[in-house]
Amino acid sequence: MSDAHSERERRHGAAEDHATEDRSTDDVVELILRDHRTMEDLFREMRNVEADRAAALRRLADLLIAHAEAEEAEVYPALRRYRKVDEEDVEHSVEEHAEGNEALLALLEAGPPGGEGWDEKLEGLVQAVAHHLDEEERSLVNDARLYVGAERRRELGRAFARARRDRLASAPGRPENVRRVLADTGRSSGS
Repeated sequence: MSDAHSERERRHGAAEDHATEDRSTDDVVELILRDHRTMEDLFREMRNVEADRAAALRRLADLLIAHAEAEEAEVYPALRRYRKVDEEDVEHSVEEHAEGNEALLALLEAGPPGGEGWDEKLEGLVQAVAHHLDEEERSLVNDARLYVGAERRRELGRAFARARRDRLASAPGRPENVRRVLADTGRSSGS
């Protein structure tokens, strides 16, 4: 049994840990943070030359798009209604989603993992997303924790989880969909 577990860990990496842990919380803060940790795990997996980097990229691409779209559809509009939540922080997060999507598309279009320029594009994506995660956690996530009541955070969490799940069902990280998302935000694919 131990060998099978080790093989599973080797093939799937740490990213599976967050995906399979207890999902009993519906607090939007905890759900967002859980996704952020999963993204970080997937980045580690994508940097590991012994891992299935292409599979990790597909999982990351789907999660990144679904997470951002769910935040923008369900969480950010609600946070804008709180006087103590800075509107500029919300707008800045939307802008950083677009920057992350541009870096994601560049990686998706870079060819197979390990090919010419792939690792460089990966690092560009890691930098863009890590910067966003850090800023969002220090601003909007903390604001939600401080100024949004527990029941409202649970309502937002249920709405976020539903929107995220619905988006994940359509494999949103496909390059053609990432291009559409960028076009919808007024950005070109950069290719």
